[in-house]
Amino acid sequence: MTTGFKTNPFERESFVYIRHLDLGELRAMLPPDALADIDDPDDLFVVAGADGERLAIVEGRDAAFAAARANDLSPLSVH
Repeated sequence: MTTGFKTNPFERESFVYIRHLDLGELRAMLPPDALADIDDPDDLFVVAGADGERLAIVEGRDAAFAAARANDLSPLSVH
């Protein structure tokens, strides 16, 4: 027996992915002086759309999740 969905849950919500960035990856994508004002560059996370587009780089995992939710997005962790 199968049960059909009345609505597609993926149409109702916008998902974004939260992923830790390592320092080598950061240096490849940012200008050399971009990390000068960051307290802990090892604690940076990317917020990316479902298509992989980088939407933001945020200091701290909790802050990345909070930023997504503040913009009515549903964050998912990627390891």
